[in-house]
Amino acid sequence: MKIADVYKEIEIYIDNISLNGKLRIPENMECKGIILFSHGSGSSRLSNRNNFIANLLLDEGYASLLIDLLTTEEDLVYENRFDIDLLTDRLLKVTKWVRNYKHTKHLPIALFGASCGAASALNAAAYLGNKIKAVVLRSGRPDLVTYSLMYITAPTLFIVGGNDQVVVELNKRAKDQLKCHSELKIIEGASHLFTEIGKLEIVTKLSNSWFDKYLNNKVLY
Repeated sequence: MKIADVYKEIEIYIDNISLNGKLRIPENMECKGIILFSHGSGSSRLSNRNNFIANLLLDEGYASLLIDLLTTEEDLVYENRFDIDLLTDRLLKVTKWVRNYKHTKHLPIALFGASCGAASALNAAAYLGNKIKAVVLRSGRPDLVTYSLMYITAPTLFIVGGNDQVVVELNKRAKDQLKCHSELKIIEGASHLFTEIGKLEIVTKLSNSWFDKYLNNKVLY
């Protein structure tokens, strides 16, 4: 059954607004789960890095949703990009949509947070408990979390560039606060954005392995 091409542009209606997203679902193969991306400030569903990761995960059998948690008008207000409570609320409602949408409602859910988007991902994981099966953070800013990290139950993987020393320390501190299983992977020679040759592929490989370990429900489309 053909669900989508490489990706499908979708609109999700929440609180009288429309949020734009890119939905990818594997075709003619087992779908292992769906990954919801929470982007960093100033980024969007058009993020080259997150789309690169989503495409590689698609090849491995993972659906994904890259969603703009702010409208175009809201994003023009700089403060909104760092309103973690607002972004968390939107991510929670998008997760609810995924859990009810006919093509994704049976899939286990994981969260992928990048930079400031890691804060809303961690907040959502803390709030949703075992409804979230895994969390991966790339260059995350867990210091911006407004919920308690101790409530997170989903296995959490922190991935940080070795040259991003401030964020390395922030992730170490956050990891120490978690009560769930967690790991910290420091990629030597990588900066905050992982723009160095081959580094983003390492992020994807680590993420795929983490999802393979903790999302084991397979659905054939």
